[in-house]
Amino acid sequence: MKIVVLSRKKTFYSTKMIITTAKQKGHEVIFVDPMKCNVVLGKKGLAVYYKNRKMTKVNLVLTRIGVTFTDYGLSVVRQFEIMGSKVINISRGIHKSKDKMRCLQLLAMQKIPVPRTVITREPKNLVNAVKIVGGVPVILKPLYGSQGMGVILAESIKAVESIIGTLWDLEQNILIQQYVSESKGKDIRAFVVGGQVLASMRRVAKADEFRSNIHRGGTGEKVELSEDIKKIAVNAAKVMELEIAGVDILETSNGPLVMEVNSSPGFEELEKVTGINIAEKIVDYAVSSVEKHLYE
Repeated sequence: MKIVVLSRKKTFYSTKMIITTAKQKGHEVIFVDPMKCNVVLGKKGLAVYYKNRKMTKVNLVLTRIGVTFTDYGLSVVRQFEIMGSKVINISRGIHKSKDKMRCLQLLAMQKIPVPRTVITREPKNLVNAVKIVGGVPVILKPLYGSQGMGVILAESIKAVESIIGTLWDLEQNILIQQYVSESKGKDIRAFVVGGQVLASMRRVAKADEFRSNIHRGGTGEKVELSEDIKKIAVNAAKVMELEIAGVDILETSNGPLVMEVNSSPGFEELEKVTGINIAEKIVDYAVSSVEKHLYE
């Protein structure tokens, strides 16, 4: 099977392991940086060129692209979809999950529990916005970003006004989100593949840090999820139209809350914690999806 792995760098752990695993299983694997592609439309048909070479007969495209991925990159993903390749994850799902507010809106619309969240651009509304989410401290988040970048814990109204005011001056839209004290420095990452939770871990922040992201120095520990949390994670991925997703969940005294859904979740720490070969599971699922499609 001819497989394209779309990613910005071949050296990223998840990208590298997927490529290695697929090759070991006998597949032809091509690494493609989407930002170096040409997308062609016209009377002669549709095409994608990579390094000036036309991509032909691609059976499967695996997207390993984060939330900072550009609209240009999404057009490359969409082109492969239009040309008939099986694409995991599709451009629509990536786009839905990329914007944190849009993601939360779609989840809330489907009755999936999310943290109390407010977005505003009116300075006079800030005090009320903080009250709505439960008062200080609050979490401030940019609409776009990953690995905990740009996420701030604001412990007073003055801090909220100062931080958001500065970011507004830089034309940044910011989410104001409830702070869940009982989950300080902890959350759950549920890794969903093909409508099932494949693996999960609890992420724990390092000392003096409220963000539990692995890239911020957090560590993972194995955790067994309840059926309720598994169902929430699977439904969240489904709402986002993602076949592969990392669903981040807060454990609260009032039940689990979905913070965000990632369309290109890393899995290095998760493999270490659980002992599951996630790269192999992804490749096997993706290949079987193509084969199933061919015989339908």
